Amino acid sequence: MKLLAGNSNRTLSQAIADHLDMPLTKAQVKRFADNEVFAVIEENVRGEDVFVIQSTSYPANDNLMELLICIDALVRASARRITAVMPYFGYARQDRKTGGRTPISAKLVANMITRAGADRVLTMDLHAGQIQGFFDIPTDNLVATPVLAQDIRDNYQRGNLMIVSPDVGGVVRARSLAERLNVDLAIVDKRRPRAGESEVMNIIGDVEGRECILFDDIVDSGGTLVNAAKALMDAGATQVSAYISHGVLSGPAVQRVTDGPLKELVITDSIEQPMEVVNCAKIRSVPVAPLIGEAIRRIANEESVSKLFD
Repeated sequence: MKLLAGNSNRTLSQAIADHLDMPLTKAQVKRFADNEVFAVIEENVRGEDVFVIQSTSYPANDNLMELLICIDALVRASARRITAVMPYFGYARQDRKTGGRTPISAKLVANMITRAGADRVLTMDLHAGQIQGFFDIPTDNLVATPVLAQDIRDNYQRGNLMIVSPDVGGVVRARSLAERLNVDLAIVDKRRPRAGESEVMNIIGDVEGRECILFDDIVDSGGTLVNAAKALMDAGATQVSAYISHGVLSGPAVQRVTDGPLKELVITDSIEQPMEVVNCAKIRSVPVAPLIGEAIRRIANEESVSKLFD
């Protein structure tokens, strides 16, 4: 088995390698002067089981091209099996037609990864589980819920806790966490007037006097989270925190979290964050390298991955 790291999240790649007690494969993934991506594998990988670790986060297109080119290099170097390890799968929110003459970009990206030569995909907390069906190769979708649930146990008293889904679409995800912690569940019902904007309508559940934790898979601009937190505080919640799997945190997100009513925002390290996020007092991250590393080990040894979540 070999681990090959792209440039999207070198810190996480090294942490996964440390967890598995093995070095990263020697390789160069660099840019030419015109920003073309070039990759060269500096070790023999013939007949090897290779895992390429690359989140397709910002800049999404550059990181996706890096992944595709690394896969192609491995195919041409006669690797036995190639697994694309994508802690964060970009384009996942474009998983259906939202109107006439619009693409399903998540399917397009899945096709590109498959055609490049990947034999398997390992990802975490897909925006919609059905995206696994976009791939014609085996796909494992890890969930960060156990990792985040343990962090909640370590930092919160569960007696007065309530898990809140920030929208109706995330109810299944939030219910899974609520059941794991054995606490109550509430739902924020919102209407989105246009893309990138959200308007909170009402709250399903009694949150008065409760410590609320918003739970979702992605935080991008932060508008949904901040609006939901304001609605919960207006409804009588004593405090509101948020646990999110993938911290995209684009545009004014950090400022919104800083200025808003959230006590804290907890994300995983699936996406490497800029210093603006690292230095934000209200944002912290929990590591997922042990989870991904154990999944890689199980895949390499032909063991069950689903038992990680039993």
